[in-house]
Amino acid sequence: MSIIKKYLSLVKFSHTIFALPFAMIGFFLAVAKGGFNNTANAPLGWGITFPETWQMVLLKFLLVLICMITARSAAMAFNRYLDRSFDAKNPRTAIREIPQGIISPNSALRFVILNALIFTIVTYTINPICFFLSPVALFVILFYSYTKRFTALCHLVLGLGLSLAPIGAYLAVTGHFNLLPILFSFTVLFWVSGFDIIYAMQDIDFDQSNELHSIPSVLGPVNALRVSELLHLLSAISVVIAGVYGGFHFIYWIGILVFIGMLIYQHSIVKPYDLTKVNIAFMTANGIASVVFGLLVIVDLFFL
Repeated sequence: MSIIKKYLSLVKFSHTIFALPFAMIGFFLAVAKGGFNNTANAPLGWGITFPETWQMVLLKFLLVLICMITARSAAMAFNRYLDRSFDAKNPRTAIREIPQGIISPNSALRFVILNALIFTIVTYTINPICFFLSPVALFVILFYSYTKRFTALCHLVLGLGLSLAPIGAYLAVTGHFNLLPILFSFTVLFWVSGFDIIYAMQDIDFDQSNELHSIPSVLGPVNALRVSELLHLLSAISVVIAGVYGGFHFIYWIGILVFIGMLIYQHSIVKPYDLTKVNIAFMTANGIASVVFGLLVIVDLFFL
């Protein structure tokens, strides 16, 4: 296995599919609303003005993409580094790179530091507010890895970390906050928290025996699924409110039908005492929900 494949596997790069489309929604929402008209927020800004061209849009898009990848890579690698002793004891996770000796703990930690540095440097090239908020973003996404040790609300912290994607991408273009990307962030917060609860149901016995906290290990599988359903209901409400507030067109509402349909689908196939379809719910249903919805929102923004 090549070194690149090892680290892509370490950070589960394929799971980028969850938050990245929402980051793209935040980015293209800002572009569609004329965010680049503010020359103080030009791609390599700090008050420096650049021609408002699609080349500049592409440049900032690439910078946002680098931020997304490096922030998530730092968070995932740190989680693997911090949880390495638990992963080694859990049969489900013992095959991961650090327990298997494929990547050493020190190498994983250096990878975390490298990605955090790249993330911070790139935010500096984007605009001042992104740079000044970069430590906050890093704190949230890295702090998540500690939360399972003391609170069952760890799922919400994970959701909070991924929910920064649409706000951060919007800030990268405009340099200021707006309610609409915040509504999309609430969508991500409740959506990710809900499906992480479903995923955590696989480790109820292990978490209980190792004094690790999660909603399934505290409430049991039946009540955990109810909490997940409630969170996904809140996610659906948030995305509907965003659609109404943003004045989107019919393509957006088709996207909502797909997104909510995938939420309903995953709850229809995962049962409290039958977890054989958890991975279908986790990866397939949520991947479709995110990618299809993201694409349809962007189409709605630019072609209607």
